[in-house]
Amino acid sequence: MTSTAPQPLRGKDDTEQQPPGWEHRLRRFGYTPKPVIGLRDRLVPPYVRPSRQLWTVFGIPPWAVEPLLRVAAWGGPLLVALVAGVLRFWNLGQPHAVIFDETYYAKDAWALINQGYEGSWPKDIDESILDDPSAVTIPTDPGYVVHPPVGKWVIGLGEKVIDFTPFGWRFMVALLGTLSVLMLCRIGRRLFRSTFLGCLAGLLLAVDGLHFVMSRTALLDLVLMFFVLAAFGALLLDRDRARLRLATALPADDDGTLRPDARIAQTLRLGWRPWRLTAGVMLGLAAGTKWNGLFILAAFGLMTVLWDVGSRRTAGAVRPYLAVLRKDLVPAFLSTVPVAFVTYMASWTGWLATDKGYYRDWASDGGGKDSNWSWLFPDWWRSFWHYENQVFDFHVGLTSGHTYESNAWSWLVLGRPVSYYYEDPKPGVEGCPKDAVDKCASEVLALGTPLLWWAACFAICYIAWRWLFRRDWRAGAILCAILAGWLPWLHYQERTIFLFYAVVFVPFLCLAVAMMIGAILGAPGSDERRRAIGAIGAGVLVLLIVWNFIYFWPIYTGTPIPMDDWRNRMWLDTWV
Repeated sequence: MTSTAPQPLRGKDDTEQQPPGWEHRLRRFGYTPKPVIGLRDRLVPPYVRPSRQLWTVFGIPPWAVEPLLRVAAWGGPLLVALVAGVLRFWNLGQPHAVIFDETYYAKDAWALINQGYEGSWPKDIDESILDDPSAVTIPTDPGYVVHPPVGKWVIGLGEKVIDFTPFGWRFMVALLGTLSVLMLCRIGRRLFRSTFLGCLAGLLLAVDGLHFVMSRTALLDLVLMFFVLAAFGALLLDRDRARLRLATALPADDDGTLRPDARIAQTLRLGWRPWRLTAGVMLGLAAGTKWNGLFILAAFGLMTVLWDVGSRRTAGAVRPYLAVLRKDLVPAFLSTVPVAFVTYMASWTGWLATDKGYYRDWASDGGGKDSNWSWLFPDWWRSFWHYENQVFDFHVGLTSGHTYESNAWSWLVLGRPVSYYYEDPKPGVEGCPKDAVDKCASEVLALGTPLLWWAACFAICYIAWRWLFRRDWRAGAILCAILAGWLPWLHYQERTIFLFYAVVFVPFLCLAVAMMIGAILGAPGSDERRRAIGAIGAGVLVLLIVWNFIYFWPIYTGTPIPMDDWRNRMWLDTWV
C-alpha cells in the first residue's frame, strides 16, 4: 500500500494570497512583488526625506530641516540652471561665423520674423551678413523651406530683440537650452520624488556635450527637444493631479487609511485637466518645429491613457481599461490631438496671412486651379495641403550622401558625430598659441559627452529591466520617451540622417542615468556600509562625466588647440 501524507487545508484567504503563476516564473529573472504600501502613498507618493545622519554630518539643527527642504525644492534646480546658463551664454557669439545649417535657419528666421514668410536668399550672402547685417536686404521672393515655422519663429525672436548676428540668432536657443535644464531638474524631482536625483539629472544635462553644442547653435532640434520635454512635464503634473483627485474621493477609515472603492474608481470623472491641454499645446509646437514631433505626440498620448488605467486600477477599479474607455479616452484625445493640430495650424499664421509665401497661391494661380476638390475646400487649404505633400515627399526621398550622416543604430554609442565648424589657424593667429609646433584645430563638434552616453547605454538596459520585471512606471515613462525619439528613425535606413537628431531624447537619457545612479546609491533603509559603497561608486561616475565634459570643452566651443591635443580627443576613428 502506498500512503499519502495528509495535506493541510488551504482556505480562500490563503489561496488569494498566493502570487499568480507568471510572477513565480518571472522571479528567476529578477521580478519581485511590490512591497505593501498604503493606498494613499501609492496614489500620491511622498517626497524622499534625507536621513537624520545627513543633517547631523552637516551640523544642521532639526528646526532648520523643513525650511531648508522647501528652499532646496526650487533653490537646487535654479542653481543647476544657473551653471548651465553661464556655460551656454559664455562667449555665445563665437565662432563669429554661420556654422553648419545656421545658413538656412538664421536667415529664414530673420525673414519670417520681419515679413511673415521665408525668403529666397542668395547663396553668397553669409559673409555680407557677418560684415554688416544692417546693409542686407531681406529678399521678397518666397523661399522653399522643408520644416514648419515654430523653430524659426523662436530663433527670429532672438534676432529681433538682439540683432541679426551670431549672438542674436543663437540667443533664444541658448535660453531654451538653459530652461530645459531647469525643467529637467523639476521633472526629475517629481518623477523620482527626490530633489537630489532631480538636480542630478539636470546637472547631467548641463554637462552633456550634444545638448551644450545644440544650445549654442541656431538649429531646430534643440527647440523641438524643449517642447517635447515641456509636454512630458505637463503630463507628469496631470498624472499627479488626477491621482490626487482619486485619493481625495476614496473612502477613509477613522485613522485616515484609504480604502479602494471599485465604484468610485470606475465612475469618477477626473474633471478639468489643464496640464493635459498644456501638453497638447506643447506637442503641437513640437510638431510645428519638426515633423518627428508627431511620433512623440502618438507615444505620449498612449502613455497618458495607460497612466489613467494604472490610476484607476490602484484606486480599486475591477475593469480599469473599460473605465478609462468610458471616462477618460475621449477627453484625453480631445486634449491632445485636436489641440496639437490647432496649435500647429496657428504656427503657420504668417504664411496664411500673406499672399507671397511659397506655394501660397498654388490653388488659385498654379497647378491646383483646375482641381476637382476646389468646390469643397478653400484655396488656402488646398495650397497648404499641396505644400505639405511636397515637403513630405522631400523628407522621405532625402537619400543624398553627406560626410557626417549616420545610421540611427550608431547614435547611442556616438558612432558618427557632426562637425559644425572647423578651421586650422597657424601659430599666433586667431587664438592659436604662438609656441604651437604645428597648426591648431578650431572645431565645434556635435558630440555627446562620451562617458555619459556610454553610461546611458547601461542605464537603458536597467530601466528596461526595471519596467518589465519590477513594473516601475517611472522607468516605463523614461523608456517611452527615449524610444519615441529614437525608434522612428530606424525605419528610414536609406534616408540621410544625423546624430544631432538624438538631442530630442537626451534629457531622458539623463533621467535614465540618474535613476541608475539612485540604484547604485542604494534604497532608503540600506545599511551604512552599502550606502557608503554606493555613494563612492556614484560619485566617481558623476565626477568622471563632469571631467569628460571639461576635457572636450575645446571641441565643443571652437577653442583653438594644438593639433596633437585635438587628435588626442578623437577617441574613435569615425569622429574625424
